[in-house]
Amino acid sequence: MRSITLLTTAQFTKTADDSAWQTVSLPHTWNNLDGQDGGADYDRGQYRYRIQLPAPTAGKRQFIQFEGANHVATVFCNGKELGSHEGGFSTFRFELTQALNQSDNLLEVLVDNRENHVYPQQADFTFFGGLYRNVSLLEVEPNHFDLMRHGSTGVFFTPKAEGDLRTDAFVCGAQQGDLVRLTVLDQQNNIVLEQTAAAAEHTVLEGKVENPHLWNGINDAYCYTARVELMRGETLLDQVDTLIGFRSFSVDADKGFFLNGRSYPLHGVSRHQDRQDLGWAISEQEHAEDMALIREVGANTIRLAHYQHDQYFYDLCDRAGMVLWAEIPFISMFIEGEAAKQNTISQMTELVMQNYNHPSIFFWGISNEISIGGESPELLENLKELNELTHKLDPTRLTTMAQVSMLDMESEHNQITDVLSYNHYFGWYMGDVSENGPWLDEFHQKYPNRPLGVSEYGCEAILSWHSEAPEVQDYTEEYQAYYHEEMLKTFATRPYLWSTHVWNMFDFAADARDEGGCKGHNNKGLVTYDRKTRKDSFFAYKAFWTTTPFVHVCGRRFMDRAPDQRDIKVYSNCPQVTLLVNGCEVATLKADKIFLFKDVALQNGVNEITARAEGAADDVIYLNGVTTPNSSYILPQEENTGDGVANWFDDIAVSRKLEFPEGFFSIKDKMGEIMANPESAEVMNQVFSQMGGGTMNAQSMKNMLGMLKNMSVETILKMAGKKVPADAKYALNDMLNKIKK
Repeated sequence: MRSITLLTTAQFTKTADDSAWQTVSLPHTWNNLDGQDGGADYDRGQYRYRIQLPAPTAGKRQFIQFEGANHVATVFCNGKELGSHEGGFSTFRFELTQALNQSDNLLEVLVDNRENHVYPQQADFTFFGGLYRNVSLLEVEPNHFDLMRHGSTGVFFTPKAEGDLRTDAFVCGAQQGDLVRLTVLDQQNNIVLEQTAAAAEHTVLEGKVENPHLWNGINDAYCYTARVELMRGETLLDQVDTLIGFRSFSVDADKGFFLNGRSYPLHGVSRHQDRQDLGWAISEQEHAEDMALIREVGANTIRLAHYQHDQYFYDLCDRAGMVLWAEIPFISMFIEGEAAKQNTISQMTELVMQNYNHPSIFFWGISNEISIGGESPELLENLKELNELTHKLDPTRLTTMAQVSMLDMESEHNQITDVLSYNHYFGWYMGDVSENGPWLDEFHQKYPNRPLGVSEYGCEAILSWHSEAPEVQDYTEEYQAYYHEEMLKTFATRPYLWSTHVWNMFDFAADARDEGGCKGHNNKGLVTYDRKTRKDSFFAYKAFWTTTPFVHVCGRRFMDRAPDQRDIKVYSNCPQVTLLVNGCEVATLKADKIFLFKDVALQNGVNEITARAEGAADDVIYLNGVTTPNSSYILPQEENTGDGVANWFDDIAVSRKLEFPEGFFSIKDKMGEIMANPESAEVMNQVFSQMGGGTMNAQSMKNMLGMLKNMSVETILKMAGKKVPADAKYALNDMLNKIKK
């Protein structure tokens, strides 16, 4: 039988010699603090771990298992190199058997998160380094289920809703007379299927569970246990237990997602795995807390962005009934060359093979916003190859990809995967929130047979900032709440969307960010980075997505209320809400999810505000009646890096006619070409400066060019929508027309 020993301590050093080893707990990252403090300067290096291994058991084979080491790990045992693994998010193993002594065995691991050809290399999140997931020693009999099949268990189950079950078991060292035995148990441990077959390198068993209890999402996530045993006579050599679920699904371009033959609209969130002060080195406790919050908000689907997540979290999703989109970090910046291409293939192979058995996974994501730097034949071929590979590895699920908002509807990229989604930020980075619906409708009308979803949408909210009249990019909790209300309304009238995923469930580390007065974080979460505070927008979703009665009074951090700031908003899934101030009833309103009590009378000083609905527990907050607005609630202008386009063109005589003279720049030219010319770059710097609230630093400029270099300025302005005044296009074109190429 196999045994697993979790290795929980290691020595760690950043030095080239042996003078500075420190003892650390595993999992471990060296970026838990500098990866979240801003500055785009977190430590990306190659550092060493040493781990003492227990004495091996005679007659067994030993393997070392890593569940996540970012980006590249090179492993040595007693000075002998076992190999390297490229990819920071998947399980990988090396056999130790021949390298081990009877005692005093030392494992050394070089972990490297420096820039190289391994994805991801450019993205809006921190790439934490280290052995940030579990490290284990596995001991097995010489004959066992294959542990070297791309980090999988070596056993694969393909259940169908009708009860048919195919089992593919890969065996190392099978001998004449060995058997593979399959036992399927229901949740009461009753045997519902039992089979045996002669063990072979590839053993196939096919059977049927009669009248299976279906895995039915969050309503009834029923899982069976499939147990596969390798037997030699009465001796058990190896055993693998796996949760499986019987279900069917489909996607209709007009009617959305169907589960087990019934309409099942997918509404949910995206999730990053990191946690404040921990980085990626989190425990089962943090995973479980994340799942509890996702269940509380009422999501029925999760996009696990932008990489393979921990096996423990996939297990939680199986049991919670979440419909998953699982993806690889083929993201943002296409890296040319065969090595990078092969890395996408290996990461896709590991993602599918290691997670094939999870009933919660329905969609494999092959990329995210990979066309930011432009389209090319090499990129297109890479995507097509990934799509074909994924279907070959798993014909039972659908492929998808998340497109950057700027990608043309007509792009061939939209014809690759089975279904597709767009990341849209109208109402935050560009345009107005009202523009989301018309764009989606236009795509659906043009391509009525292409299933379309929204893979990202969101806006920032920092708990310090508040406003009675919120505006785009003011970073207030109130604007985020308004934005998400509007998005919920938009989706409610568009049943053709196969899924929608909020960006993001939780704030997360993005060390290059410095906006809204907050460094090092992306603050689009419905919940704060430390998971301690549910923002008001969290409760907007809870009102739309859940049925257990509740009420939530918004604005509890917007505590000081001047006379013109005394509207009080309540979210509830109840049909009627009563508001009380200092114990006295103010009004009772009937509404759908959003209850707005206008100009509520508050006394000077502290007021107790209570919302009450039948069947729900009261929600109480405290507000201060003050005579003048509290200016500290408004983000200082000098700290607001996203305050929209200033009128930099006011003093320019605008021709109101677009000219494109030969030999001169215009808005038809690509951003990269314009920025390569010092004179035209200076013009764009002026524009960037006033759009962004300050002069771009070198890192910000590098990031901007990486994303926009192959796009024309005209396209960028078009995507910005209403955020850019109409005259700006003409003024910028006039300025560029004066500069020779």
